[in-house]
Amino acid sequence: MLKQQLQQKLQQKLSPQQIQLIRLLELPTMEMEERIKHELEENPALEEGKESLPEDGADDYAADDFPDNNPDGETGSDIDLSLGDYLTEDDIPDYKLREISGKGSTKEEIPFSISQSLNEFLLQQLGLRELSEKETKIGEYIIGNIDDDGYLRRNLPAIADDLVFLAGQEVSEEEIQKVLEAIQDFEPTGVGARNLQECLLIQLEKQEQTPSNQLAKRILQDYFEEFTRRHYDKILKGLNIDEETLKAAIQAIVSLNPKPGNSWGGTMETAMSQIIPDFIVESHNGELILSMNNRGVPDLRINPEYKTMFQDYTGNKANQTNDMKDAVQFVKQKLDSAQWFINAVKQRQETLQRTMEAIIRLQTDFFLTGDEARLHPMILKDVAEQTGYDISTISRVSNSKYVQTNFGVYPLKYFFSESTQTESGEEISTREVKKIMKECIDAEDKRKPVTDEELALRLKEKGYVIARRTVAKYREQLGIPVARLRKEI
Repeated sequence: MLKQQLQQKLQQKLSPQQIQLIRLLELPTMEMEERIKHELEENPALEEGKESLPEDGADDYAADDFPDNNPDGETGSDIDLSLGDYLTEDDIPDYKLREISGKGSTKEEIPFSISQSLNEFLLQQLGLRELSEKETKIGEYIIGNIDDDGYLRRNLPAIADDLVFLAGQEVSEEEIQKVLEAIQDFEPTGVGARNLQECLLIQLEKQEQTPSNQLAKRILQDYFEEFTRRHYDKILKGLNIDEETLKAAIQAIVSLNPKPGNSWGGTMETAMSQIIPDFIVESHNGELILSMNNRGVPDLRINPEYKTMFQDYTGNKANQTNDMKDAVQFVKQKLDSAQWFINAVKQRQETLQRTMEAIIRLQTDFFLTGDEARLHPMILKDVAEQTGYDISTISRVSNSKYVQTNFGVYPLKYFFSESTQTESGEEISTREVKKIMKECIDAEDKRKPVTDEELALRLKEKGYVIARRTVAKYREQLGIPVARLRKEI
């Protein structure tokens, strides 16, 4: 049955310009520098330099002389940065890495790695082996499937199927296994393993076969599950050895590298992992001074030639041909885009500045002393109330941003923590509780690690009344395993 009905609906949608502004707000310093370089290359109406003051409005182009490209009339200058439907949008910035050549200071460019990647290094070693053409193709495909940490996470039947469909090579699992064994003999030691057990055994095979190493191999082969679960009593009983012998074998195992590819530093990801602070907070005689790290963010202005060109076109409307009208529309579009980008960069700087000032006000004690115990409980809502921005805006500002202080470089997220109460009713940061928990765990007897319940009792003795399940949550946030997995002999 069909029926008609009227419905009132209030819906907020973000324009493409608003979405772009939100993305600009998220970018850290290095990515923002690249975004500006990209915009300067793409838009000829935008250039570096300080904006000159207009004389009697002579430099203003008549934006109302031609129809606006935005039919909704949204300029994006005053934007409420609440997320709305944008939460489902792709958050990856749409900038591209470009190698800059020619003049200009190279210290402000994104660093490019000049060393080999792990896969390139493995392919180079493959070329030094005496292999047939077929075996070489198999080896190249295997190396192409090795992850950044050095593991091959594809099984042999799947590789055989891929070689048939993609390369037209009929190969058996035995042929693939033979080439894989050759790759597992490459450097770094342990590369090409299909699981942790195989990775550790490959490394032990290449070491001197001492009694401890031989025992370690036997433990990995026959008691791997007991070893990972720290069931040392079962290993002692099964191998009929004493604790000192087992301790020496375990020491041989833990000295191995569980992720051989991670030590390779020649990938783009490693090159891009440098931290450049977005803010600098210095303490001088009890006074905090905030400055923005804008060394790679140049002053931007409208190209005066484009302004003049637009004025010449609009001043001669009577004699305009269709080509001239198209040219005017193009120039106006570029001028509007350049002006919007300049305003967006200014708005981003202002938002970052106000947000960081609010964080400094709320965490003044820490910035003056560097003492983690002086961090006050602070959540996104607290900073939002101080700045007048939406909580989602504060979340985006704090994402991937860093601040340099007199005591080191910290991510902005470091300063956010929930609060808990002591027995006296005083509110403290959960970070302080986590610090005390870590100290208790670091000082524990590793033969009898402290359980979560015992940790809760110790915290209660210090005046922090916390449930066992909360202790377990904080322990997991610290990346500390349960007591059973911390046990040593």
